[in-house]
Amino acid sequence: MNRRRIVLYQVLGWVLIISYRLFSMAIGVGAKQRVLPPKLLLHQFVFELSIVALFYYCYLLFPIGLRRGRWPVLVLGLLGTPLIFAGTRYLLDEVLLRLLLGSGNYYPDPTLLYYLQDNLYFLLPTIVLAGAAVLVRDAFVREQVQQNQLQLQAMEQAKTQAELAFLRTQINPHFLYNTLNYLYATAYPLSEALAEAVLRLSELMRYLLHESPDGQVDLAREVEYLNNYLALYRLRFEDKCFVQFEHPAALGAWRVAALLLIPLVENALKHGVINRPDCPVTIVLALPAPTQLRFTVCNRIGQQQKDATTGVGLPNIRRRLALLYPGRHALRVHDDGQTYRTELELSL
Repeated sequence: MNRRRIVLYQVLGWVLIISYRLFSMAIGVGAKQRVLPPKLLLHQFVFELSIVALFYYCYLLFPIGLRRGRWPVLVLGLLGTPLIFAGTRYLLDEVLLRLLLGSGNYYPDPTLLYYLQDNLYFLLPTIVLAGAAVLVRDAFVREQVQQNQLQLQAMEQAKTQAELAFLRTQINPHFLYNTLNYLYATAYPLSEALAEAVLRLSELMRYLLHESPDGQVDLAREVEYLNNYLALYRLRFEDKCFVQFEHPAALGAWRVAALLLIPLVENALKHGVINRPDCPVTIVLALPAPTQLRFTVCNRIGQQQKDATTGVGLPNIRRRLALLYPGRHALRVHDDGQTYRTELELSL
């Protein structure tokens, strides 16, 4: 239970308690008078103020004695509550209000014993209420702490499993990367095209294996990965793949999340028309401002894909952007039935 909720519950509780007391007082006085006298309301206000002060005195006293083991402080504090409560009421009711209104809440000269006995009647329920409030609050706090500990344990376990899974996946990729290097050396004397394909694939693997711990890479490396991916794609389809990729020659020292741009390119190549030179897939990376990146991918929708969903993976992309660039990105999609266009803007 957070602090705001505790305060809200306490405010609601006091509203209900004070409203009940005022209602009971109105019923008792209403038999004689239609309107509550201002003096009576003022004395009742002072009484409620004293009760609230006593409640929070005990509300703070109980944790000191119970949590920290300061039992003498708790015992002395509780033994002193009758004097504190009665003394506070006496100063407000019988001294201050008597000076202001000309009369107090009791008859002119109440004895000390009578005054203590009368206030003890209101004192004990308030102490019990404060103790119950502390117990309820502590119960909620303990439950929340336990839930946080369980969540933390689950997160630690998930992190450990992810690290183990990552280490397991490193074995095969490194083996595959070394194998690709061997295949490149073997294929080069036989077929330059095959050797180039192996080399491009090897570069893609290198990029995946050397991702930085924070998940960020230089923008130049991300662009290099896209170029290798497109080159491998062109080799696959030979002269039937038409893709234009434009980007600045100098990309500076900006860093982006690794593999952030490739899903938009994959989506266009998978679902767009790539075999027509008159309407190639166009990919444009621009830096319109010193800290702004704009990445646009546009492709023509083929007849066979018009009834298919072209936005494959977009929910995942949006989710990743929301996690990595909260409040610093915009992803716009335009689909007119003929052309599919995605535009991503990032604040670097």
